[in-house]
Amino acid sequence: MGMTERTYRCSNCREHTLTRDFDVSHLSVTCPNCDEFSRFVNGRVIEQFESLESSPPDHLDWEALDRTEKLLISERIVRQGHSIEDFEMDGE
Repeated sequence: MGMTERTYRCSNCREHTLTRDFDVSHLSVTCPNCDEFSRFVNGRVIEQFESLESSPPDHLDWEALDRTEKLLISERIVRQGHSIEDFEMDGE
């Protein structure tokens, strides 16, 4: 009984994807497209990230977060069962 294949996207060039038959938050490998040793982010995390980018949550200053922070929030929602309401901006 094999797991469903997962897609991982290069966080550097954002174009190249890899497919693996395991589910982790990311892989760190050299991208054959941009030659950077880069983090390949789980495709489900990327989808969540893109969803938040297109419809930012009202209670967070989404644009003030850097890409890594946004991906971390997306990863926690997808893989750890958090909801966007679990996150607050520092200093509020």
